[in-house]
Amino acid sequence: MKEIAVFGGGCFWCTEAVFKMLRGVSSVLPGYTGGDTPNPTYSEVSSGTTGHVEVVRIEYDPEQIAYTDLLTVFFASHDGSQVNRQGNDVGEQYRTVIFYTTDAQKETAEQFIADLNASHDSGDPIVTTVEPLETFYEAEDYHQEYFKKNPDAAYCQLVINPKLEKVQEKFATLLKEYNA
Repeated sequence: MKEIAVFGGGCFWCTEAVFKMLRGVSSVLPGYTGGDTPNPTYSEVSSGTTGHVEVVRIEYDPEQIAYTDLLTVFFASHDGSQVNRQGNDVGEQYRTVIFYTTDAQKETAEQFIADLNASHDSGDPIVTTVEPLETFYEAEDYHQEYFKKNPDAAYCQLVINPKLEKVQEKFATLLKEYNA
């Protein structure tokens, strides 16, 4: 049985590319959630006035990849200590957030964050929020598979590629093409 995980951790182009590499993940869809504007457009979300966040909706098989593995990759591929920003992407639409779809996900995410904060004596605390998923709005077609469609674009080369290399190096056993 498939489950759904929804994460906001900066630009959804990066997040989509990262999670598409993982085994047990059958689809990753960029979109928007967390705000009040119905059927928002990218332009509206980018304005920072809708309350929505750029997110990815991940459909996965929990028998192939655990939710905690998804959380591990999520926190390793973005900075959960930054408020309303990831690198040069600034605004509420880039906030770090986990939208849960089950009570078990909520409990697991909250404990995961508590454990991360407890493991660091110094450094900035994790500010990632854990919120219920309400309505998910699919992003426009040109945002879907952005990295795959635009691998030579400057943003892809300078921002997405380094993230992908980091995930490939640190989490080889979680990748689709890994053979033990």
